[in-house]
Amino acid sequence: MNDDEPVLLHTEGHVLHITLNRPRALNALTHTMVRAVDEALALAADDDAVTAVVIGGAGGRGLCAGGDIRSIYEDARAGRRASVDFWRDEYRLNARIARFPKPYVALMDGIVMGGGVGVSAHGDVRVVTERSRVAMPETGIGFVPDVGGTYLLAGAPGELGTHLALTGRAVDAADAILCGLADHFVPSHHLADLTAALAGSTTPAEVTDTVLRYTTDAPEGELGDHRAWIDDCYAADTVEEIIDRLVDSGLPAAKETADALLTASPTALKVTLAAVRRAGRLSSLEAALDQEFRVSCRAFTGHDLVEGVRARIIDKDRTPRWSPAEPREVTDAEVARHFEPLGDQELGLASV
Repeated sequence: MNDDEPVLLHTEGHVLHITLNRPRALNALTHTMVRAVDEALALAADDDAVTAVVIGGAGGRGLCAGGDIRSIYEDARAGRRASVDFWRDEYRLNARIARFPKPYVALMDGIVMGGGVGVSAHGDVRVVTERSRVAMPETGIGFVPDVGGTYLLAGAPGELGTHLALTGRAVDAADAILCGLADHFVPSHHLADLTAALAGSTTPAEVTDTVLRYTTDAPEGELGDHRAWIDDCYAADTVEEIIDRLVDSGLPAAKETADALLTASPTALKVTLAAVRRAGRLSSLEAALDQEFRVSCRAFTGHDLVEGVRARIIDKDRTPRWSPAEPREVTDAEVARHFEPLGDQELGLASV
């Protein structure tokens, strides 16, 4: 094991440990990392000596903050297509994780955003801690939730998933569990003991029993208290009406949410609403990933992704100049264009 590698692999007992190892970048995913994790899982699936996989992040601040946004920005500005190849392999990895034939334990400690959700929330044993902050924050940079995020959020109770998809809000452990993004709360100071105990697990039942021994009740979340106005406001058919309902509700939390939505990319908001609603009608994660690949490819060639990353990450002036500038200026035709088939460039997971 070379500590300089972006993905570290080691085995303890019968468990393969995968550690994302770019701590200075909050373990943001590169194409090399995606390929390394995918290869490790492919080998582990056929290795009788491996009974479970545990994925975590180096550095103590988070599992993974998402994809390498700077690389995507530079790629888009230069007119290259490396990001499309990255997404193709990343989404295939997400599907592999969801269908992995052995227990896949994701330690979702600290920051878990975007691509970090993709390498964790599709697993079958998802552990959060008091430090967990889980989010799909794409609309703030002119992008749309991907890595199967639209499928996960479409399955959240009521309109909670719509709320999280549009706002990009980070949730804590209890709310991640409420929304179906995680399963178990384990205090962070018990994670080392948990991972050590997992080494002796030889069956899926033993993995589950081991995790349950360290599981306790999560500190109370916030979303449950806001469920009534979230369900009412986000049941609207359009982004414009959602914002109007939030403003007209008379509730400070709803008004603050409306203000937050008005800072996000109008195009991303409208495409995200359509993507989550469509994902809720799809029959599988693979179909949702196929849809997300179409949307990501179209967003990659649009204006707002480059502008959003510039404003939030590169120049950090926090004043993106979205185009169009308001939701009412984003046409239905423009939204529909994001979902059009890609011909021979389709991801094609649902047909495999």
